[in-house]
Amino acid sequence: MTDATPSVPRNVYWFEVLLLASLTLDCISVAFQDRTMDADMSASVIAAANTIAAGLIILLTYLVWLAAHGRKKWARAVLTASLAFSVVSLLQIISVSGVEPGLWIDIVSCALTGAGVYLSYTGDARGWFTG
Repeated sequence: MTDATPSVPRNVYWFEVLLLASLTLDCISVAFQDRTMDADMSASVIAAANTIAAGLIILLTYLVWLAAHGRKKWARAVLTASLAFSVVSLLQIISVSGVEPGLWIDIVSCALTGAGVYLSYTGDARGWFTG
């Protein structure tokens, strides 16, 4: 049996693996977030935040698939921009509250995404992205 689609280059494969691992960590991070209600956070606000986080993770997973298998250059650019926003957000949180134990999962997630995005711009991935 022959495969109808060309196999993915090695760097693109690792791009996909690293970004999906990062998104898995993001799921774990959202699952263990503090959901304590107080005067500022009602149950509906917490539910809305969790729903938005889940929707964003699903969207980013689709963008990873589009970039790796659909060869979409724009999807890779959106993921790169998302990484930039995540790093800026993480640096702001660290500047306010320091590096807390719960933040390590987000730091590792950003590192995995950074490594994956780097691989998508180097080596055998260079000619892969077309549209």
